[in-house]
Amino acid sequence: MFDFLKNLFSKKENKTMVDNVVTAPLSDVQLQAIKAMAQDRYEPAQFLVASGQSVGRQRELNEDCLFTFTSTIAGNSSNPPFGLFIIADGMGGHQYGEVASNTAIRTISGYVMKKFHNSLFNMPTQPVEESLQEILQAAVMESQRAVLREAPGSGTTVTAALVLGQQLTIAHVGDSRAYLLYNDKRMEAVTRDHSLVRRLEELGQITSAEAAVHPQRNVLYRAIGQGETLEPDVVTTPFPIGGYLMLCSDGLWGLVTDDEMRRIVYETPTIQRACQNLVTAANSAGGSDNISVILVQLIG
Repeated sequence: MFDFLKNLFSKKENKTMVDNVVTAPLSDVQLQAIKAMAQDRYEPAQFLVASGQSVGRQRELNEDCLFTFTSTIAGNSSNPPFGLFIIADGMGGHQYGEVASNTAIRTISGYVMKKFHNSLFNMPTQPVEESLQEILQAAVMESQRAVLREAPGSGTTVTAALVLGQQLTIAHVGDSRAYLLYNDKRMEAVTRDHSLVRRLEELGQITSAEAAVHPQRNVLYRAIGQGETLEPDVVTTPFPIGGYLMLCSDGLWGLVTDDEMRRIVYETPTIQRACQNLVTAANSAGGSDNISVILVQLIG
């Protein structure tokens, strides 16, 4: 469309309703303005999603698992975009860590999709009765039972994000993370690590610098499959307009600083390439663990 406009207005003389009117080519600034206006009116609203993963450089088995799903139904009525994004990191040192992470993700995604099946794929006869928070919390609890049953003795982290329109709800257990990146280039973690060193740091017993190199920094006090009871953290926040949602395992954030991750996302032209660059950065820093990342952008 923009090439067509440029060619259309690049002719030396174009007759209009008034004779002898001479038009000039559109400048690059004008073309960019037209493109920006088109983006402002983008319809339908939808999610752009990319992911990246690597076994790392020091592991033989990938115990991470990730899941992404989006749906867009556009028509005369309002149909907000729907997205479900999950990362799970099977706990190293436990038997069947890869089974635990895969079981947790399949259980959570299956539970959530059943709840929204009629709304997404059939003519809904009645709205979903539970809140997004209740649905995600119940899904995580169901994954706890599934992991205890199918992979006893194992464990996994889970960070799951359910998005409906601009409402973002996150359920979290362990030390995988969810970050929000805003259009003013701020980045903040919206999850709290359930790790021993994070708790010591919160109590003021160690510094953040000491936590980064603590010999027990990978010890979790809360994880899927560990113990009979579980209390996931559940938070709801607006999706950052013009920004991003990022989920990642500790194989990324444990080796690449927040500032470096933020720089990579904002300086890379596409989210697909940004995910690849984030994985590359973690491997370049040693790749001591499995690496997983999901980037989500809402446009429209």
